[in-house]
Amino acid sequence: MFDSTVRKTLSGILEPLGNQLNKKGISANSITLVGWVFGLCSCLAVLDKLWILALVLWLINRAIDGVDGPVARASQPTKLGGFLDLFADFSIYGGFITALAVAEPKARLALIVLFLTYYLSAVAFLAFTSLTSDMKVGHDDGRSIRFLGGVAEGTETVLTYVLFCLFPNLSDQIAWIFSGMVFITAIQRVLFAIKATVKL
Repeated sequence: MFDSTVRKTLSGILEPLGNQLNKKGISANSITLVGWVFGLCSCLAVLDKLWILALVLWLINRAIDGVDGPVARASQPTKLGGFLDLFADFSIYGGFITALAVAEPKARLALIVLFLTYYLSAVAFLAFTSLTSDMKVGHDDGRSIRFLGGVAEGTETVLTYVLFCLFPNLSDQIAWIFSGMVFITAIQRVLFAIKATVKL
C-alpha cells in the first residue's frame, strides 16, 4: 500500500549509494546473498526466541534488500539478479513465519493461515506477471518485474515482522490481522488480472 511512496522517498539515498558500490566493484548479486544470510540468521534467532537479535537482523536484511536493486541499475540489471532477489525475499518471508510458528505454538494456526494467504497472493502476482510479461501493467519502478499493488506489500510486511519481534506474545492476533490484509491483496490482484486480461 505504501511501497511506491517509500521507494520514492528513499531513492534519493539508495540510488547514489548504489552508484558508489557499483564503482567499488561490488555486485548486486553479492549484496543479495549477504542480505539473504542476515535474513536467514534472523529466522534462526526467531526460532531461539532471541527477539531483539531477530529484529536487528531482520532490519539489516531489509536495508540490504533496498540496496541491491540500485547497484544493479547502476551497472546492467540481469534476469538472474531479479530472480535471486525475488527468491531471497520469499524464502525469508516464509522462513520467518515458519520459525515463528515453532517458537510460538499458540499462534501456529494463525501463522499457517498467513502462509496460505502468502501463497495465494504470490501465485496471483507471479502467474499474472509471467503470463502477461508483454503488457505494461503494474508498477514500473525499475525492478525486474512489474509489481501489482495491494493492501499488503513490502512495507507492511516489514512493519508486521517488527511487531512480531516486539510483541511475540501477540503473534496470533498480529498474524490474523495481517492474514486478512494479505488475503485482500490476493483478491485485489485476481480482480486486476481479470480486468486486464478481459481487455486483451
